[in-house]
Amino acid sequence: MTADRILHLLRSPVASPAATHRRGPLRPQRVGLPSGKRRVAVACSSSTEEDGMTDKDAGVDIDAGTEEDGMTYKDAGVDIDAGTELVRRIRKMAPWIGGFGGLLAYKDDYLVLSTDGVGTKLKLAFETGIHDTVGIDLVAMSVNDILTSGAKPLAFTDYYATSKLDVDLAEKVINGIVDGCKQAGCRLEGGETAEMPGFYAEGEYDLSGFAVGAVEKDKVIDGKNIVEGDILIGLPSSGVHSNGFSLVRRVLDKSGLSLSDQLPGNDGKTTTIGEALMTPTTIYVKQVLEIISKGGVKGLAHITGGGFTDNIPRVFPKGLGAKIFTGSWKVLPVFNWLQQVGKIEDSEMMRTFNMGVGMVLVVSKEAADRIIEEASPAYRIGEVIQGNGVHYV
Repeated sequence: MTADRILHLLRSPVASPAATHRRGPLRPQRVGLPSGKRRVAVACSSSTEEDGMTDKDAGVDIDAGTEEDGMTYKDAGVDIDAGTELVRRIRKMAPWIGGFGGLLAYKDDYLVLSTDGVGTKLKLAFETGIHDTVGIDLVAMSVNDILTSGAKPLAFTDYYATSKLDVDLAEKVINGIVDGCKQAGCRLEGGETAEMPGFYAEGEYDLSGFAVGAVEKDKVIDGKNIVEGDILIGLPSSGVHSNGFSLVRRVLDKSGLSLSDQLPGNDGKTTTIGEALMTPTTIYVKQVLEIISKGGVKGLAHITGGGFTDNIPRVFPKGLGAKIFTGSWKVLPVFNWLQQVGKIEDSEMMRTFNMGVGMVLVVSKEAADRIIEEASPAYRIGEVIQGNGVHYV
């Protein structure tokens, strides 16, 4: 099925509801996903340091109630047990959930779908006044997810919600979305702007994005062929991307610095903390599709909330884990600063942030050297081992 035929399915016009502003043609139908996926978007933590700042202190604790020291997710007002229970109930209705993107079979192809947001990085956008790049973040979070199946993004839609519509501000945000779509090789096909008086603070807004792509059924990447000894290759991130900002904001408060201050320890480069934190998420689509086209790629992990520790195992068959060679890639100065100021444990960093690697490829031994050379910069960060989980050496 060609990309044009798939896009044709997405472009039938619909009537706009009176309470919202509809941009562009959208299909009104909802489709069931017989092979779809769902995930709970929470950051992860495992620190036991009493005086160190963890994601639990910032209001996120994946191990609710399991640590003797420090705040728990429940203490911060968020109950991970309730989230787990919700997913359990949803699985009764939709037992196929659980991965990076949802797969919908259509003739010889899979349509791959994903949805995501930008999270509390938007709080920094409000404080810095940097609104023209959060749209790139929005696109990146979804298209990078569907990329893990080997899918080429085809179309993107957005949801922009605010209490009082500031047209100039919204235009900046949507310009970023269009830019992100260009980077991903897809099109902004439509969206919705919801004006909800009294719902958001003055000058604030929220974003959601929805991406669809396609991959031929016999070319889908699902990790089933991964074996012990396969190599893990990391592609560099541009910065914090769009995860862990609940913790980032707490570290910033503790540091006593402002977003307009220079980022400490930044290799002599003149960059403010705000600029470093607001650097848009890398969109890996064109680079990774080129790598995939030459063979050897068995699995892909988008390193978002949960970091290395929770995201890499999602692509492995049962009984396999990862050995990560710490020090094998460049950790960006912003992460060193966050860890130093927050006194954050190494394990906590690896379960909260991308640490300078935003996409991990699982490849055959035979293809590893070629891919590293052609994808430069790229890092051999580890290998697949027998067992479960991620082990750092």
